[in-house]
Amino acid sequence: MDMDIPSKADVVIVGGGVAGCSIAYHLAKLGITDIVLCERKQLTSGTTWHAAGLVTQLRATRQMTELAQYTGELFGSLEQETGQATGFKRNGSLRVATNAARYEELARGASMGRNFGLPVEAVTADAIKERWSPVNTDGIIGGFWFPQDGQVNPADVTMAYAKGARMGGARIFENLAVTQLLVDAGRASGVMTEHGKIDARTVVICGGMWSRDLAAKIGVSLPLHAAEHFYVVTEAIPDLPRNLPVLFLGDEWTYYKEDAGKLLIGFFEPVAKPWGQKGISENFCFDSLPEDIDHVAPHLEAATNRVPLLERTGMQLFFNGPESFTPDNRYLLGETPEIPGLFCATGFNSLGILSSGGVGKSLAAWIRDGRPPVDLIDVDIRRTQSFQRNRKYLEDRTVETLGLNFDMHWPSRQFTTARGVRRSPFHDRLLASGAFMTELAGWERPGFYGTKEEVENVAYSYSKPSWFDNVAAECRNTAENVSLFDHSCFAKYIVEGPDALRIMNWISAGNCDVAVGKVVYTQWLNEMGGIEADVTITRTAETSFLVVTVAASQRRDLTWLKRHVPDSARVYVSDVTSGLPMLALWGPKSRELMARVSPDNLSDEALPFGTSREIDLGYARVRASRLTFVGELGYELYMPAEQAMHVYDTLMEAGQDLGLKNAGFFALNSMRMEKGYRHWGHDIGEEDTPFESGLGFAVAMDKPGGFIGRDALAAQKAAGLVKRRLVQVKVTSEDEEPMLYHHEPMLRDGHIVGSITSGAYGHRVQASLGLGYVSNDTGVTKEWLETGIWEIEIAMKRYPIRVQFGPWYDPRGLKVRGIDVPFRTSSAD
Repeated sequence: MDMDIPSKADVVIVGGGVAGCSIAYHLAKLGITDIVLCERKQLTSGTTWHAAGLVTQLRATRQMTELAQYTGELFGSLEQETGQATGFKRNGSLRVATNAARYEELARGASMGRNFGLPVEAVTADAIKERWSPVNTDGIIGGFWFPQDGQVNPADVTMAYAKGARMGGARIFENLAVTQLLVDAGRASGVMTEHGKIDARTVVICGGMWSRDLAAKIGVSLPLHAAEHFYVVTEAIPDLPRNLPVLFLGDEWTYYKEDAGKLLIGFFEPVAKPWGQKGISENFCFDSLPEDIDHVAPHLEAATNRVPLLERTGMQLFFNGPESFTPDNRYLLGETPEIPGLFCATGFNSLGILSSGGVGKSLAAWIRDGRPPVDLIDVDIRRTQSFQRNRKYLEDRTVETLGLNFDMHWPSRQFTTARGVRRSPFHDRLLASGAFMTELAGWERPGFYGTKEEVENVAYSYSKPSWFDNVAAECRNTAENVSLFDHSCFAKYIVEGPDALRIMNWISAGNCDVAVGKVVYTQWLNEMGGIEADVTITRTAETSFLVVTVAASQRRDLTWLKRHVPDSARVYVSDVTSGLPMLALWGPKSRELMARVSPDNLSDEALPFGTSREIDLGYARVRASRLTFVGELGYELYMPAEQAMHVYDTLMEAGQDLGLKNAGFFALNSMRMEKGYRHWGHDIGEEDTPFESGLGFAVAMDKPGGFIGRDALAAQKAAGLVKRRLVQVKVTSEDEEPMLYHHEPMLRDGHIVGSITSGAYGHRVQASLGLGYVSNDTGVTKEWLETGIWEIEIAMKRYPIRVQFGPWYDPRGLKVRGIDVPFRTSSAD
């Protein structure tokens, strides 16, 4: 076959599905026209061609919803721009509930959508029947109408992207398989194809279910796995309304879409069938998988009950096709942590069509500017862990992830598959103490402690979950006695060498030029002043530092650190997470307990807050850092892995009469909310500056040499007006006490001025609390917060709130400094 294949390009895109074609289209729109797209067979031939083509806009977070909104807007104009039909129609969608819990989930989502102007309307069962006449409303208690949603023909819209890309100068080659990704001097340098090499400064993997294995050839982890995905298409149905909305019935794991006088009924069953465990043929092209009617028979039977006309309607097509799913049910986007210049957009979990426009636009800007244009933390490839490319892990997790699209999205809901892969040394001890294990980044972490029956029969809820009282007891014990938290999952890096101080000061907004043994709380910023990481840095020697960050950011923060160390710098960076477990001992009796197990002087004079040093503990040698994330006196204890069990047992034995108990991450979240301690990825992120998030105290604007992001912060400071600020929220409703979680709109005098970033019930102050940003064109000031009528909208209902800058618990920080203050369940000192 004779192909005029170029020898080089600015950008090579691997894969001609909807994502790859959208990225080519959007790159061309930005003026990056030297683009080559390589498709191994024909455009859309992998997964795109058999997608259902649903175009919905409400997603789990603000960022994802905004990307989906852009996609819907683009579909409205793409056909006119390119002359290529897309089949797009804005016929709306109905999301329907058959129980109160589902209705609350939908209502909370509807309230979230109001933050960014998403039209949504609550509808009754009768109103659902009016809009979707074939439905049987038995058991339906209500739902929500989204008029801006719709549907599209997946193959046609992909061809429209491709045509638009070609109009902008992109070259698209079908039947051109990429056999190898090329790397030179640690950076992506191009691809090898069946017809020769193409050099490129940027390569983008959009290979769908082939992406994992292609990336693995050069040591890059793209954790995704294919699963069988089913839908049926009926024969033509006489008199079927031609503009029926898309109908979603999550409680029955089904959706319904009218198409050319037929119904397409799709399933997201709770127990899925992984596929392709032994690899996927390169010859797979417009293929389907064998029918398995028995697998979806229960859901098809429920569909026949829900839409009675199906009883007398034949099935024209029973379709089974593979789609790729990721371990957390979110797609993989961005520059890979292993290889600079190598990007990915893959693993779309059946959401590729509706995500395609936003994905293409954001990744194109990322390639042009070298940074994401908006906060993409939820889907950033750097959130994943290297071990997650393990095939057995992916196969087992995929059984669960397909159904998550329609399952209840409970707060604190835990995965039940592929568990136990990362365990701290204390794991068995914690289980024996009654731990209910949660999972983050593969780590098993105690959520709460309870009886065997309580742990085995957890009940999730949007109000008070089954573990509510257990967490309350853990919070009280921490405030009154002393509690032990396993924080081994926190990521830890050693940065050392003659240039370590210079590099740490350049990367960090705070001043790391402190005395040995001093702990610096600081942020790593991007050039726009946004927060890329939230860390503590301990100076352990003149030329050595210990960096500690959250578990979910392990690969992300290590990548950020290493990529900002110049090649000429005399610095060595190592990840010591696995070898350095950490226990947090917090509570007013923590110092007394430490005095029992250590001969070292731990007084305020010898170890004041914010300092760290090595001490004896039992027979072990540990690093004790005087820090807290719960607002009580206490210590973070770092120890070699082989000494961890000895340290744990020594503490537990010595602390029994002091009331020492284990406590979990649910209690931690409650107490950090009472103190207003920020959590990266929720309350602070790459679009939030320290001044906006109330962390200006951690910035050293005048330190010698400056730091990344200083110019942006200086400009913000010079403006003298902060229009957007993080505030602390307390629900003051006397009748009900609804729980805050995230994205609930905040209103002042009836107008939405912000939303919650994270929330929890504060057991020490006995109130539902949250953190969130509010905006005001004339500045967010204390006076502005104290005036007006403030409300929170939760599940389409409004409740009164109080807002302030400072914390609700121990606002003067006396307890943290070890000053004995009586424990009270109020915000007063």
